[in-house]
Amino acid sequence: MSDATPTPKRAPVHAPMTQFPQAADGSLQIGGQSLSLLAERVGQTPFYAYDRGLLRERVAQLRAALPKQVKLHYAMKANPLPAVVGWMAGLVDGIDVASAGELQVALNAGADPVEISFAGPGKRDIELQQAVAAGVLVNVESARELPVLAAASQRYGLPARVAVRVNPDFELKGSGMKMGGGPKQFGIDTEQMPELLAEIGRLGLAFEGFHLFAGSQNLKPESICEAQQKSYELALRLAALAPSPVKFLNLGGGFGIPYFPGEQPLDLSPIGVNLQQLVERAAVDMPQAHLVIELGRYLVGEAGIYVTRIVDRKVSRGQTYLVTDGGLNHHLSASGNFGQVIRKNYPVTIVRQHGAAPVAERETASVVGPLCTPLDLLADRMDLPVAEIGDLAVVFQSGAYGASASPEHFLGHPRCVEVLV
Repeated sequence: MSDATPTPKRAPVHAPMTQFPQAADGSLQIGGQSLSLLAERVGQTPFYAYDRGLLRERVAQLRAALPKQVKLHYAMKANPLPAVVGWMAGLVDGIDVASAGELQVALNAGADPVEISFAGPGKRDIELQQAVAAGVLVNVESARELPVLAAASQRYGLPARVAVRVNPDFELKGSGMKMGGGPKQFGIDTEQMPELLAEIGRLGLAFEGFHLFAGSQNLKPESICEAQQKSYELALRLAALAPSPVKFLNLGGGFGIPYFPGEQPLDLSPIGVNLQQLVERAAVDMPQAHLVIELGRYLVGEAGIYVTRIVDRKVSRGQTYLVTDGGLNHHLSASGNFGQVIRKNYPVTIVRQHGAAPVAERETASVVGPLCTPLDLLADRMDLPVAEIGDLAVVFQSGAYGASASPEHFLGHPRCVEVLV
């Protein structure tokens, strides 16, 4: 028996945030310039900044890892800033929208209507009519949509292009948010598909294929591969009932990014191998079909930061609080109030105000926003560089579900700015 003292387990740490390099003076760099100088250029805090070079790199990484036959779509609900959508439209093969408002942004950004798909469980009649007029693909999620689409098609003399979003009888294991399997407001249950497909044929709609999205924010490649395989098999069974050959098969996305301590980046290699096998099968089983991967968070999440300025530093019964000029009103996700069951910290750091020398000392501190609620918490007792009033608190992994997913009007604080650099 050994008398050696067991080595204590180290607490999990965040994956390194190496996408934003540091200059020789220790300042954080984004878009080729120092963050402190960018803050001066923006002219206010809080703000979001997105690095266009990182967006381009992420698309290139995916192109290299996935089969060239697979189309890559950007789900713009992750970040609908028009400048970002315009940049992404030139990098990916298509845009996925979830409202008529997003559709207008995508069209204004120059996205090809043929490669725009429109999903969402509560499309209003006017939105369905706009989609037909624009010539985009509608992912049908309710039988109620069909006669509206048929009437619009007849009125405008344009084919109503439709795919069917399927609510499968399985879910994406290990996903942060499950979007399929069991009772769901999304899509058409598998068992209801024969009747719906027959109605599409009867109404003469331009059927193009299927959309399956089992879940999101998954860091387990084996789970993503399993969901893709099951989605393909289900689509193949349903294709036998379809009124015309499948041209479009959206296998969803679900690719996650590391937000919390202990999480590691997703390994794309097995996903690429799996998709190559499905591409080869589809060439025989559904020769007219284009396979599509729909990604939002994975494309933009790691390319963005949220920047807020420390306006006060206070100690309460031994705990240090860094009070900032922005919080959950601009970044609900980082506060833990956008889907987290047990709150965990996003990766956060401190950047000295412009011209100040970096400090090596560290402390345990909580970063809180200006709102009158204890929910306004950006970092809970984190190990951080010692901060002073005027310094910047930076939240990484903030390119997706940030400003547009936050209650910016809550308590009447100023809006934040978003910039693409």
